[in-house]
Amino acid sequence: MTRPRRNPRPLDPARLEELALGYAARFATSAAKLEAYLTRKLRERGWEHEQEPRLSALIERFAAMGYIDDAAYARARTSSLLRRGYGPRRIAQALGAAGIDEEVRAAERAGEAEERRAALAFARRRGFGPFGEKLPDRAQREKQLAAMLRAGHRLDSARELVDAPDLSTVEAWASEKDDGE
Repeated sequence: MTRPRRNPRPLDPARLEELALGYAARFATSAAKLEAYLTRKLRERGWEHEQEPRLSALIERFAAMGYIDDAAYARARTSSLLRRGYGPRRIAQALGAAGIDEEVRAAERAGEAEERRAALAFARRRGFGPFGEKLPDRAQREKQLAAMLRAGHRLDSARELVDAPDLSTVEAWASEKDDGE
């Protein structure tokens, strides 16, 4: 026998702030992600339009207190995605989906040397190019290039890694200085 679902507690201002504080404490978040979470909670209770002004004031207050910081979120997310081997286009998409402004995204954009190290990490993790057991045939090479492009890397970087003859060539390419350094 199933029990009937209880109706959710009404969201008064104190409960809304409690939800926001709990979310900001548990997750690294941006202002837009926090707003989406709170809007969803309000919509679940049928109070969506009544609370919009209060919601934006709450988010502004949390940002002023330092509970949410879009620049810090963008910096942390960018470095995390770079370590995992994702390229600049994929990072920009992830930050855009999190509601980070274009100016903040541009300020946190990785340099060319960091992009190369990320491409190297991705190729190493996936066994592409010289990290594979054998040289790929044409079809396998195309698949590897496509995977590198989906991960957000530039075509020239993907070709450099997939077509590299040995590890020393790839590591030398990844350690080259970019124009800004």
